[in-house]
Amino acid sequence: MNFLAHLYLSGKSDEIRLGNFIGDYVKGKDYDKYPPEVRKGILLHRSIDSFTDMHPIVRKSKSYFYDKYHKYSGIIIDILYDHFLAHKWEMFSEINFDIYIENTHIWLQKNIDNMPLEMKKLVSHFMRNSWLKSYQSIEGIQNVLIGMSKGTSLPAENEYAIFILKKYYSELKLDFLNYFPELIEHVKTKLEK
Repeated sequence: MNFLAHLYLSGKSDEIRLGNFIGDYVKGKDYDKYPPEVRKGILLHRSIDSFTDMHPIVRKSKSYFYDKYHKYSGIIIDILYDHFLAHKWEMFSEINFDIYIENTHIWLQKNIDNMPLEMKKLVSHFMRNSWLKSYQSIEGIQNVLIGMSKGTSLPAENEYAIFILKKYYSELKLDFLNYFPELIEHVKTKLEK
């Protein structure tokens, strides 16, 4: 659910960006139904998820949330890492965050017909509620968690998640800042192949 990171890490190709964005909603070998560059994006998405799931820093971050979220701790970290990416955007991009979000919404609207049905429903809600913009604040993160717990199997433990986020904010931010440059290098290697 780290939509902002997947979009950011996609490079300049719209097709790779589309595949990377829809990656969670394309199961198994269904990626074969897409054009070659979109397939690359789907496979990039899977590579990012695999790298992230296995990374020791990410595992440490997940441990803060395990008591209430168990196997869903990774989803919480995806969302929180997107918060830190949005919050520290100027460290990673020369493009103004608000302009990036505006351009992303235009791009999403242009590409919505190429997305799986389940993703289309989510994207409409996603844009209407400005999820990417809301990642900048803790209140916005809380709203995203509430929305996800209503529409998915994510446990409704939003207050706990925000309590832990506030309690370990510095540690989690440092985890992100140590991990994300490694992920950027991993993605560069994948895109060069």
